[in-house]
Amino acid sequence: MRRDLLAQLKTMPELARTNFDLTHLLKSCFNRGFLVLRRITWDSPASILGKITAYEAVHENQTWGDLRRRLQPEDRRCFAFFHPGMPDDPLFFVEVALTKGGPGSIQKVMPDNRQPLSDTEADAAVFYSISNYQAGLASISFGNSLIKQVVRDLSSDLPNIKTFVTLSPIPGFARWLKEQSLTEVGSSDDTLAKLAAYYLLNAKHRSGKPLDPAARFHLGNSAMVHLVHPQADLSENGISQFNGVMVNYLYDLTKIFQNMRTMHPTETWQHPQQ
Repeated sequence: MRRDLLAQLKTMPELARTNFDLTHLLKSCFNRGFLVLRRITWDSPASILGKITAYEAVHENQTWGDLRRRLQPEDRRCFAFFHPGMPDDPLFFVEVALTKGGPGSIQKVMPDNRQPLSDTEADAAVFYSISNYQAGLASISFGNSLIKQVVRDLSSDLPNIKTFVTLSPIPGFARWLKEQSLTEVGSSDDTLAKLAAYYLLNAKHRSGKPLDPAARFHLGNSAMVHLVHPQADLSENGISQFNGVMVNYLYDLTKIFQNMRTMHPTETWQHPQQ
């Protein structure tokens, strides 16, 4: 119902009050305390795997083989939040690569042929895709809580994993370059990286927060801009939306655990689509 309502808001602003009421109701129903974290594997039910494939929002799965390469090797993980009332519907999921060092491109995370790492070889966990499955839960999502829970579980199960970073797109970067008339200026890799870093740290929304929605989410939740990588996503979508540039947001374990201890148990988090 809320998914359909959101689609009508622009032409029917009088529905704003109804949206407010539904949002309040859904925040109560999908409180973090009700959610269950489950790992998704290649052996998970086909119905769940189909939904992971269909609702991958960052790096599209072209075939079942693509999905298998993200789930079956031991150095690739996928975790999702489920609600007891919807046990077969992942609400929010994150895909993780266990790597030696932090990869600087999505091509290195998902090559067609590679030798999987053992648990003892990997020293970094890379969150390379975060997707919200339920459109009706927009602005009632739990991406930050999911990342922190996965970080806590991985650091407990795999003590050799010391670094937790994302490999994130920069959704508004190409549009910002165009608005600033910098499209032609940002032609070299070095210049693109510098412009992307400036955009992430200095371009602000009218609220005073970062203009980029993914940066707004990660920087507001214990992370910091770590490294910027040109030619990191050479897909059609990567080039058109952010000129192929991606960023590592680094999550500090100390800050994560401190925030988890002080967070009110009924508090929820807002997360724009990464």
